[in-house]
Amino acid sequence: MRPTQWRPATHLLVGVGVLAVVAAVVAAAAMLTGRVHGAAHAQVPPPPPGVTAKSSIVAASGDAQMPTRSGLAAALAPVVADPNLGKLGGRVTDAMTGQELWSQSDDLPLQPASTNKTLTTAAALLALDRQARVTTRVVEASEPGDAGVIVLVGGGDPTLSGAPPGQATWYHGAARLSDLADQVRRSGVTPTAVQVDTSLFSGPTFAPGWDPADIEGGDIAPVESVMLDAGRIQPATDESRRSTTPALDAGRALATALGLDPARVTVTGNAVSSGARQLAAVQSAPLIDRLNEMMNVSDNVMAECIAREVAASMQRPLSFAGAVDAVTNRLNTAHVDTGSAILRDSSGLSVDDRLTAKILDSVVQAAAGPDEPKLRPLLDLLPIAGGSGTLSDRFLDATFHAAGPAGWLRAKTGSLTAINALAGVVTDRSGRVLTFALISNDAGMSGRTAIDAVASTLWSCGCAP
Repeated sequence: MRPTQWRPATHLLVGVGVLAVVAAVVAAAAMLTGRVHGAAHAQVPPPPPGVTAKSSIVAASGDAQMPTRSGLAAALAPVVADPNLGKLGGRVTDAMTGQELWSQSDDLPLQPASTNKTLTTAAALLALDRQARVTTRVVEASEPGDAGVIVLVGGGDPTLSGAPPGQATWYHGAARLSDLADQVRRSGVTPTAVQVDTSLFSGPTFAPGWDPADIEGGDIAPVESVMLDAGRIQPATDESRRSTTPALDAGRALATALGLDPARVTVTGNAVSSGARQLAAVQSAPLIDRLNEMMNVSDNVMAECIAREVAASMQRPLSFAGAVDAVTNRLNTAHVDTGSAILRDSSGLSVDDRLTAKILDSVVQAAAGPDEPKLRPLLDLLPIAGGSGTLSDRFLDATFHAAGPAGWLRAKTGSLTAINALAGVVTDRSGRVLTFALISNDAGMSGRTAIDAVASTLWSCGCAP
C-alpha cells in the first residue's frame, strides 16, 4: 500500500495525496484538515474485510521525475478519444514548475458546472480572513410609530438554522435562530411585530441560467441576505427541497419563536438605521469551515453568499454580477488570467457560465505553486477521491479497493446534464504532483466514467523517461 505523500513546492509543503484504502483516506482527510469534515455526509463504502488501514505521511521526493509531454500524450490519447466525453477541454501542468505537460482545447469556453466554485474559493482565500464570521442581528425599528417592531437584519449567512436547540442541522457550527429569540426575550423589549431587512444584497435573487425546478430539486433557493438552512425545508437533509421565500420564512420563524403572529411579518429592502438599538446577534462558523463544507458537498447557496463576502471586501455590489466581478478581478491580481471567463453566478449552476480548462488549471496551479501561499488551503478543501465529499464514491475499484487513484487524487467536481468536470491535483506513480482541469460538455451516458478514466490515467501513467 502506497503511503500518503506530501511534496515540497519550493519551500512550502502541499498536501496532495492520501491513501489507497478508503478507510485510510478518511483518516488522512482528518489529518489534513484537523477533522473529518463532511465525511458524515459522504456515503463511503467500508474497506474489504480483513484490510487494516495504516495511515502515514511522508515527504515526496523532490527528485521524482516529471512526465514527458510525449509519454503523457501517448497515455491519454486512447482515453480522451472516448466519444462519451463529447467536447473535451483539458490541461495538465507540473505542480512544482508550472510547466504545461498536456492540453486539448484548453482555451475553449465550456460550461464548468460546479468547478466554478474553485474560483470562488480561491478568491475568498485571497480576499478574506480565514477566521471571518458573518453576523445576523435583531434590532429595534427606529421609525416613528414602530414601537414594538423588531427587525431581523440579514448579514449574508445562509447557514443560520431554524432547527430547535439540540436538533441536528446540515451545517456544522451553524448559528441558531433560537439563540436570537432567547436574546430578544432577555433584552427587556416586548416585540409586537417582525420585519426582515434584506437590503444587504442587491439585484435579482435568482441568477440568469438557473432553472426554477432546481428549487424543488434541492439544488438552490433564491439568494437573500437572511435565510434558514440555505432555504432547506428539512434543515438536516442535503437534498431537501428549498423554499421560494427564504427571508420571509426566517422572519416568520422568529415571530413564532417569540409568540407573535407570523402573518404580520414583512420583508423590506430598506436598511435599518445605523444607530438602531441591537437586541441580539449570532455569528456563523469561520470562513475556512464554511469553505470546507461548500467545496465538499458543492453547496450552491453557500457559494453565492461567500462570493458576496468577496464582493463586499472589494467594494463591489453584493449581487450576482458584483460577486462575479469581484471574484474574477481578485484572481487577476494573483496572476490568474480570467479574461475569457463568462460567468453569471459564483456556483456554476447557471447554464450560461463559460470557463476554459486553462483558467481552472491556472487556479489550482496557483494554489500548488510557490507564489500565492494564501491559496495553499485550496488543495486541502478539494474532495478526496474515494474518501470525501462529492468524490467519496468515485475512483473506487469494486474488486480491488487498493487499486486506482483513490486517495492520490483531490478535485472539485462539476456535474450538470451532459456536463462533467474535474479540477484538482494528483500524485502520479513516479511520485510527481500534477495539477489538472478537465471539462466535458455534450457528454454521453457514460460521460462521468469517461472523465474519471482520463484523471485515472494521470495517476497511473508515470510517463517519465
